[in-house]
Formats: sequence, structure tokens, C-alpha cells
Amino acid sequence: MFHKIIIYSLGVFSLLNCNARKTSADAGKTSASTETVTATVKSNPMNSEKVIYFREGENKFLSEYQMNVTFKGISEDSRCPEGVNCIWAGAAVAQVEVMGTATRPMTLNLATTDNKGRNYSQSAAFNGYTISLTEVTPYPKSAEGTQALKGAYQIGITITKSTGETSTTK
Repeated sequence: MFHKIIIYSLGVFSLLNCNARKTSADAGKTSASTETVTATVKSNPMNSEKVIYFREGENKFLSEYQMNVTFKGISEDSRCPEGVNCIWAGAAVAQVEVMGTATRPMTLNLATTDNKGRNYSQSAAFNGYTISLTEVTPYPKSAEGTQALKGAYQIGITITKSTGETSTTK
């Protein structure tokens, strides 16, 4: 019994020591990561909403909304390439994973346009907020097509407080 207490105590002390080292090592990195988040948040001049930009695969914790947001990628890009005449303008569908501090992760498929017939939605509700896709760049070119854009996508989203009981998580 005495041996178990000693082993348990040593384990707790070593874990506390690891946590202290991690905290001191991360102290220098905090200001750099804060600058990245601030540099990628821009105000929309048309209204008071802030557009938050993500590169493909990028993950950010947004403390203002108490949620973690990850831009997983573009699942579909049928936008008409520049310099080509198309019958339909097309749409890009971004997969955005959101997770609140007390909720499970949820993947939202946000499109550049609303089209109920194709099940496209530009906005989705999560945890009392409405998350909307405002921008997908770069735009496809006729010579390269969308395959050349894999891994190079960047999206802009806005997050606003929902009005009413439209939250998808309860």
C-alpha cells in the first residue's frame, strides 16, 4: 500500500512538472498566435460584422464566441471559371467544423449561394450563433480548373448572434 502511494505521488509530481514546462515554453508563442488571429479578422465596411479568414486546414479558437473553428476544405467547387460563358454560375461548398466549449464537433457545409434544390445553404446555426460563408478564394481559372486549387483555398466567414430558437445544438 505504501509503495502505491509513493508511485502515485511521483506520477502526479512529474505530470505537474511537464505542465509547468509546457506553460513556460508556450508563453513566448502567445503573442505571435494572437497577432495571426487579429491580422485575419477584418471589418466588413457594409455592416458591423467581422469577417474571419481561414486557410485550408487552419484551426482557430474564437474566444469571443467560445468556439473552435476549423476549415476542413472545399468539398465541391462548381463555380464558372473566369473567361468562360456558363449557364449556371455554380457554387463552392466549404466544410467548416465547429465545436463549442461544451459541445461535440459538428461539420457544417456552407455554400457560396443559397439553393434549396441542391441543398446549398450559405448560413447555418450552431450554439446560438449563425455562421455564414462570405467569401471563397481563389476563383477558378479556365486553364487550370479547380484541381489546381486544392490546398490553396481561403474562406471568409461571419458569426452573428442568432435571434430565436434556431440553434442546431441543444
